[in-house]
Amino acid sequence: MLTSDKKVVQLVIDQCYLHGVRHVVISPGSRNAPFSISFDEHPDIKTFVIHDERSAAFFAMGIAEQLQEPVAICCTSGSAALNYYPAIAEAYYRSIPLIVITADRPAEWINQGDGQTIMQQNVFGKHVRYQVNLDDSHFSAEQQWKYQRETALAFDSALSKWKGPIHFNVGLSEPLYQSIEKEEYFGRKIESVPTSIDWNDEFKTFIRKEMLSKKVMVLCGQLPKSVELQESLSEFAKRENVAVLVDNTSNLTDDAFNHCIDRSLQGLNDKDKEELTPDLLITLGGAIVSKNIKLFLRKNPPKQHWKVGFNFPGMDTYQCLSHEMQSHPSAFFNSLNKLDPPSTPSNYGRNWKLIDRKKQERVNHFNITSDTLSDIRVFQTILKFLPNTSILHMGNSSVVRYCQLFDPNKTIEYRCNRGTSGIDGSTSTAIGAAFINPEKEHVLLCGDLSFFYDSNALWNKYLPKNLKIIVVNNHGGGIFRIIPGPSNSKQLETFFEAKHIQNIEKIASAFNCDYSLIKETDQLNKEIITFLTKKSENLSLMEIVTDSTQNPLYLQEFLTFITH
Repeated sequence: MLTSDKKVVQLVIDQCYLHGVRHVVISPGSRNAPFSISFDEHPDIKTFVIHDERSAAFFAMGIAEQLQEPVAICCTSGSAALNYYPAIAEAYYRSIPLIVITADRPAEWINQGDGQTIMQQNVFGKHVRYQVNLDDSHFSAEQQWKYQRETALAFDSALSKWKGPIHFNVGLSEPLYQSIEKEEYFGRKIESVPTSIDWNDEFKTFIRKEMLSKKVMVLCGQLPKSVELQESLSEFAKRENVAVLVDNTSNLTDDAFNHCIDRSLQGLNDKDKEELTPDLLITLGGAIVSKNIKLFLRKNPPKQHWKVGFNFPGMDTYQCLSHEMQSHPSAFFNSLNKLDPPSTPSNYGRNWKLIDRKKQERVNHFNITSDTLSDIRVFQTILKFLPNTSILHMGNSSVVRYCQLFDPNKTIEYRCNRGTSGIDGSTSTAIGAAFINPEKEHVLLCGDLSFFYDSNALWNKYLPKNLKIIVVNNHGGGIFRIIPGPSNSKQLETFFEAKHIQNIEKIASAFNCDYSLIKETDQLNKEIITFLTKKSENLSLMEIVTDSTQNPLYLQEFLTFITH
């Protein structure tokens, strides 16, 4: 096969392939031409071309999340590399193995006033698990050994227990477009080998003792769907003294779990809070959407907090971390269940579930007194009619929070960029995920600012027809009318809400998307099922317009209703 004549390029690509990279998203440029040519010529690697580097990186992250495997991104030198940063930070805090390849100018020209000669080495700082600087000068046997070793260690960091993005910055000199028949192979692995460590008698005794706590809370953040974890945690939840609280993004569902944390915490009195405060807190997964549970546990700290997993050692979100259980969550709970620790007679699990069921019953009977199309009505309606087995991609800010107020569909996977919780990249991520997984129906539910912010996501040739985008347009950042503080400021509309007059229909038309507009409640009820189930040859987009001034009032009506 044809490849670049630059051995350093061949080495990086061989390492990518050896370590499981089968998809590469390339943003065109001149300096990364050796990589573009070589990746495209590789018979077993699929390449994508997306011009906007920020969108390209989020697109790749969507692929990586769906396939649960490393995906590479590759760009030219200069500011192109900097545009990757938001997605890299998101991948870092989501433990997604994004392989970042940035072409660079020769080292002697950096900061010398020539084009695109910015300082790219270590530019992503602490937001990558490993950084390697390479160049194509003087490719001796010792330099080859060094590069093989460093790139192998980088891949081990990206793919081991604590996964995450890595960065290869590659200085390349001209000429850039020369190709040869590939003759040499440069792949090499250095792997961390996991060993099985049985719990010793001392640790078993400790576990048994602590599980005698009257009140054990398991709190689950963002996780990929896992049948094994679902089964082991459901078994553990059968204990009377155990309450399992899950975000939708945990993709864990069971009748015994509390699925709507913010809803359960709404309207609790001091006595309730005392009864619901755990003695032992066990956490797993990534970010927790609910700010209320974080505040609740910080103000009412448990005696112990066990953090289960390998990622971010020392992260003390609830200010009471006592033990770090270095184990995969499913393995941890399997071990707990096999140990069969005693369950102390307790109403703790029952108390949490009674609150959850009461609130759920109130939600089922909730009906807004007005016909006004409000955010809360929109989310209640859409979530009810999502197709079974589909994948829901949620935008950040108010969208993901509204979704947490309603019980999840057990057949649906819930996705959201909660690593950094930014509004950038939600559309690009959803498009990448839907494109690489055409057998599933995908729905992106986002706000208008998130949509406009990432509208370049539609600027590529990979728009999937199995993706439906629903934009809830309240003409700005609606969350700033909900959270305390901004609504009382004269700067609300301009500096916080960022009110706008932009036209979503024109964007849809520019990128050949099917478009529909909803302004009335009856119209939404009539058209939402058709929109979600209709087959189309294009990406489909629905805009739903709500009243930003009325939305907080109807949300408060909802919260008041479910509390009483």
